[in-house]
This record gives sequence, C-alpha cells and structure tokens, in this order.
Amino acid sequence: MKVLAAIFIDPFVEMVQFPVFFAEVITGGIIVGLMYALVALGFVLIFKASGVFNFAQGVMVLFAALTLAGLMDNGVPIWLAFILTIGAMILLAFAIERMVLRPLINQPEIILFMATIGLTFFLQGFGEMIWGGNIRKLDIGIPQRPFEVGGMLLNQFDLVAASTAAILVLVLALLFTKTPIGRALRAVADDHQAALSVGISLKYIWVIVWSVAGIVALIAGIMWGSRSGVQFSLSLVALKALPVLILGGLTSMPGAIVGGLIIGVGEKLAEVYWGPLLGGGIEAWFAYVVAVIFLLFRPQGLFGERIIERV
Repeated sequence: MKVLAAIFIDPFVEMVQFPVFFAEVITGGIIVGLMYALVALGFVLIFKASGVFNFAQGVMVLFAALTLAGLMDNGVPIWLAFILTIGAMILLAFAIERMVLRPLINQPEIILFMATIGLTFFLQGFGEMIWGGNIRKLDIGIPQRPFEVGGMLLNQFDLVAASTAAILVLVLALLFTKTPIGRALRAVADDHQAALSVGISLKYIWVIVWSVAGIVALIAGIMWGSRSGVQFSLSLVALKALPVLILGGLTSMPGAIVGGLIIGVGEKLAEVYWGPLLGGGIEAWFAYVVAVIFLLFRPQGLFGERIIERV
C-alpha cells in the first residue's frame, strides 16, 4: 500500500508543493510538443492532400537539415544555404512525383506506403553519400540564452521554435481552407479519378504538396538540428510523431498540434514525477503506450474522420 501511495499520490503532492517547478515542466513539455507537432505536420500535409502515408517524412527532415548544415560548413552564407536547400527540397518533390508517384496512380494505398519506405532508405543513403555520416553542428543564429520569468527558467531558442511551429500551422491551415490550391488538394485526396475528371492535374498538385512538405521538413530539421545536432538519429524523431498522429488524427492539422502537446506535456510530467519512482526511462515509451490506448478506444484520433465502410 505504501508503494502504491508513493506512486499515485506523492507526485501530485510534489506538484502542489512546488508550483513554479511544475509550471516549468509544463512549459518544457509544451515546447517539445510543438516540436513534435512540427514533424507530424509533414505527415498530415501529404496524407491529407494525396492519401499517402509518407513514411519517409522523418528522413526528409534529416536530409533537409544535412543539406543546410553541409552547405554552411562549406562556406555558403546562411541566407543562400537556406534558399538552396529549399530549392533542393522542391527538386526532390519533382523527382518523387515523376519517378515514384506518377507510375503508381490509382494503385492500392499499401503500394504507395511501401514506395515511401523505399524512398526512406534511398534518401538516408543518398544523404550520407553526399554529406558524410559525421554529426554536424547547425547554428543559424537563433540565441540559446536562458532567462527567468516568474521563477521559471526558459530558453530563447525554445520560444523561437514554439513560435515558428505555431505560425507555420496557421499558414498551412489558411492554405488548405482559404485558397483554390487547398480545395484542389482536398479533392485529390478524396478521389484521384474524380479530380482528374474535373481538370485537376495530379502531377501539379503532388509536386506542390511534396514541396510544401519538404519546406516543413526543413523548418523541423532546423529546429531539431539546432537543438541536438544534425545526425542520422534525427530521423528517429519521426517515430515520436507517429503517436502524435494517432492521437490527433491523420487528416487534422489542429489535431497534430493537440496531439503534440498531449505527448510533449505527458512525457515530461511522467519522466520528472514518476520516473524516479519507476526506475526512469518513461519518456522513451510513454508516447507509444498512450497511442496504443487511443488505438483501442478511438482509432481515428481526437480530430480524425471516422471511417465507415459498407459491406
């Protein structure tokens, strides 16, 4: 009984006794959650517009960060390296549309999914061939000085990253809901043949959506690369985006944000308050346990569309 009391009661007592520290943990979780959401947005963007679950999104984050860091290491100014990297991601979108997606129009979803798995390993090897496998430091001039607010210790870089994620979500939401391109993207996602019949070019739409997803991957790569260095383990960040997608729903950009916040805040609270009682390491598996629970009770996620199949 004493052990159960320590696990279930003591952490809540500690939260009440040290409210400033509790607020600092919550703030840290929100910032990390927004960073997770930034990666998840790439998945949502492509799935929402083309119906393809892009398993390669995590490696696209890595490839974009490697390209930017590699150019900067070779003496290219930051602004020019950024423009060149955007150009590289757009060229990658053209190549994916021409060599991967176009030959697979109207193929089953599992075929497209398997194609993105192949793309994952290709980009990983291609990036290593061009830029090497060493860890690269990525410094684009965002300050990382800590400061104190109301007794809480915050970091300037974390606030910039969180603000960037929030602005990007707003821009993408407006793109999908307020522009003709956004309506065309949704039409393509609903039915390829119907979209073609009303004059919507699949190759044009797919190039746009993969280009935007590449730019999102670049922003995510900058934030995660500046935070922990550009290394091949960066692609594993995408694995944390998967529980975010399960919670929020594969087709919802607001869901990606809410899911990211739930995962970010939840794993920080679990690690700080329950980690010492359970031996630590909770942060590594917390997100996946939450995702499994959601799959059991609400597989479409909080904001996802319920799938109804008639038989």
